[in-house]
Amino acid sequence: MALPVCLYSTAEVRALDAYAIETLGVPGYTLMKRAGEAALRYLRTRFPVSHRIVIVCGAGNNGGDGYVLARFAHAAGLTVTALAAASPDVLQGDARQAFEDLRASGIQVQPYAPERLAQGEVIVDALLGTGLRGPAREEAARVIRDINSSGRPVLAVDVPSGLDSDTGVPLGETVRADCTVTFVGLKTGLFIGDGPEFTGTVFFDDLEITPEAAGGPPARLERILESAIQQALPRRARSSHKGDFGRVLIVGGGAGMPGAVRLAGEACLRVGAGLVTVAVAPENVAAISAGRPELICLPLEETEALAEAGERADVIAIGPGLGRSPWARRALETVLRSGKPLVVDADALNIVAESRTPAREDWILTPHPGEAARLLGVDTREIQRDRLAALEHLVARYRGTVVLKGAGTLVGAPGRTPALCERGNPGMATAGMGDVLTGTIAGILGQCRDPWLAARVGVLVHAMAGDAAARTGQRGLLASDVARELRNCVNL
Repeated sequence: MALPVCLYSTAEVRALDAYAIETLGVPGYTLMKRAGEAALRYLRTRFPVSHRIVIVCGAGNNGGDGYVLARFAHAAGLTVTALAAASPDVLQGDARQAFEDLRASGIQVQPYAPERLAQGEVIVDALLGTGLRGPAREEAARVIRDINSSGRPVLAVDVPSGLDSDTGVPLGETVRADCTVTFVGLKTGLFIGDGPEFTGTVFFDDLEITPEAAGGPPARLERILESAIQQALPRRARSSHKGDFGRVLIVGGGAGMPGAVRLAGEACLRVGAGLVTVAVAPENVAAISAGRPELICLPLEETEALAEAGERADVIAIGPGLGRSPWARRALETVLRSGKPLVVDADALNIVAESRTPAREDWILTPHPGEAARLLGVDTREIQRDRLAALEHLVARYRGTVVLKGAGTLVGAPGRTPALCERGNPGMATAGMGDVLTGTIAGILGQCRDPWLAARVGVLVHAMAGDAAARTGQRGLLASDVARELRNCVNL
């Protein structure tokens, strides 16, 4: 089943479960059997030549899913070893029924022992579910360490054991799965924070429960889809001219810093902006003009010239290579007075944080975690501990549209369901990537004139370009490599 657009909190998914059981009259054990069937289907999809399966089962419903899977896998002809990481005597309800049905089928459940993990070609993690709220107890933590050191590929059932299914934060020892099959609704923690590091490929089955049929709940996050690119950048009319696609002014390039603003300017051109001007310290003009002659360079000594250029622009981006000098602060003050849609990044964000600039509706802020921490007056670790909460705080404080950069970039705005970008790769953790993103968003904003759409599409095509540039390897990837791929990504 294709992944849905919407992601939910653990509590919301539990509410969907309760709706199916209490309102639709679907027995809980029926849902558990559907989960076991789905887990078997994706197990065979992901590991088609593996026949020996070890399933590690815990004491709750996650363990019950594992016992159902064991029975179905055995019936399908696989060699199954079911290991009880908790005494079956503590099982209750549907999990108890799953255990009894497995035993009645003739399969002997064995007590967990680490050496038994070697009996399988694949290990299934059905140890701990979504109810975990703190580090696993030592006995379960020991099992998790054994699974991770087994050298076997791992399929996690619903969520890797030890992972917070809301925040994507490992709560202690956490299973590193090669793939995860999750049910009913996509949990946010599988996609944000460190979640993707532990989940691997995510498979999904709704167990015949749809949130729409249940009348809600509202999604906590939405995945950004490629269809948004066409929405923001539709087919161009044959009679188009450059003035139709946005006049973008990018302000930055303080003394000795020509590279950042050139990267932003080139990215802006590569996504299709019609006319791009970079306002920079005079000493940087020659370097930028020689390297990218399509950019118009404005030597910026006094803010009067910047105000005039701002009047001619449709969109202004500020920050790449700006610095925090008095010159930079005057430039930001001028831009903030322009009344034009803004993209604010890098040192412009740091000046906003220092000066306690009031919130406004017409800007897109693009902080990385460190800049987000300065904007909120907290520690960077607090941002990363719950990125979605941090995004919500930024939106509440600064309004406009906020792009919280990082692995699993998030986009938020007042009254909007936050958006998640799943694309991108670790090779993009290098200098200049944020400058390319600034230019990308500004260029798309100049064309579509919709900040919410431009921010989401900009984040997506930037990540897609990063993935395209990394096809020959992530190590050594340059921001300019990504800028060159942008053209392909906006012409899908």
